[in-house]
Amino acid sequence: MKINHLPTFIILLLSLIACKDRQAKLEVNTLAPVEEPVVEQYGYVLDNYIVQRDTVQKGDSFGKILSDNHVDYPTIQSISDSVKDVFDTRRIQEGKPYVLLKAKDTTQAAQVFIYEKNRQDFVVVDFKEKPIAQEGSHPINYVEKEISGAISGNPSSTFEKLGVSVLVAYKMADIYAWTIDFYKLDEGDRFKVIYEEKYVNDTVYAGIGKIKATHFEHRGKEINTYRFEHDSLPSGYDYFEEDGNNLRRAFLKGPLKFNRISSRYNLKRRIKYYGYKIRPHKGTDYAGAVGTPILATADGTVTKSERRGGNGNYVKIRHNGTYETQYLHMQKRLAKVGDFVRQGDVIGTIGMTGNTGGPHVCYRFWKNGKQVDPYKQDLPASEPLTTELMPVFDSVMRPLRRQLEAISFPKEGEENIISELEETTPITQN
Repeated sequence: MKINHLPTFIILLLSLIACKDRQAKLEVNTLAPVEEPVVEQYGYVLDNYIVQRDTVQKGDSFGKILSDNHVDYPTIQSISDSVKDVFDTRRIQEGKPYVLLKAKDTTQAAQVFIYEKNRQDFVVVDFKEKPIAQEGSHPINYVEKEISGAISGNPSSTFEKLGVSVLVAYKMADIYAWTIDFYKLDEGDRFKVIYEEKYVNDTVYAGIGKIKATHFEHRGKEINTYRFEHDSLPSGYDYFEEDGNNLRRAFLKGPLKFNRISSRYNLKRRIKYYGYKIRPHKGTDYAGAVGTPILATADGTVTKSERRGGNGNYVKIRHNGTYETQYLHMQKRLAKVGDFVRQGDVIGTIGMTGNTGGPHVCYRFWKNGKQVDPYKQDLPASEPLTTELMPVFDSVMRPLRRQLEAISFPKEGEENIISELEETTPITQN
């Protein structure tokens, strides 16, 4: 009896399984489709275009790139003329990345040219209709880092061994320009730095951001500095010690990032070439490679920018009713008469114009109309923070001071220390 009903039972079981399988397939088929994410970059939805990414090759030009993509020369010239105030199409550089956006139709016509000026900044030339150009920047994440260590060799090699950009050393040299000579550091001088690194899309390194705080030990003296930003400061920010004193002086010690004096101010200088006759040298020479940036040593207005005789290319700046400075033998002059320049602004580059036996800048210092030795002058200091600003400064300085104190130095035999503050949320800037 039980045997007779067995086939019926099997048929019912198989039917039930098949029904559930059809129901499961039906449920799968009725699920909502997954939407693809919209990819937007440079202000365009890339899915709406054919995207062609490439790099400027040797011999490439803006015209050649567009011509190779079937844009006629009259149109190319019209685009270049229309956007020249924003983007000089003649200045694209070999090795720089670029992107072409093309129409997603049978014409595949080039419509947008995007040129990556550096890892952060780009320029967009849109010629779908009337040509327009605009500059833009990729979103940047700022990641805070801490480093500590001791000088071994020179600042550049020390930071290279750390795997840290040498720009951190350059910025520290700027901060301590009047208190520590970075060309005369001692082996074993110790430092701590809190600074920012910039990243595009969280992974692409894009350079150094702000130096927030520093600690430096040199010849028995310890100096801490703290970055303080305020609208009332000439440059919008500056570096101060804990008591609000400004490390910056009214004048930099010299006109280069790293100042190496090759010839000092000397009114009794004798030169073999001229038969050892006295030929006064009323300037201070700073040696450097051709093209090295020359900096204004103080705020002021450019009164001369010209090429003349033995001076070669030079710039002269009037700082106030007492002081003027002059910078000779430039390769290029980058400041014009009437320009107001800030301390540290680049006003030219080292060259060999005029009477010179090698690349350098001759720095001349005038006081009350007379050329003097800047190293023998009692130059004015920059103003400290006002009493009104001190509470604001303290609120910024105190947390940074605690953070500096918490950074340890490497023990003897250990490598220098670098750490990323992962608990700090990166700041995104558009």
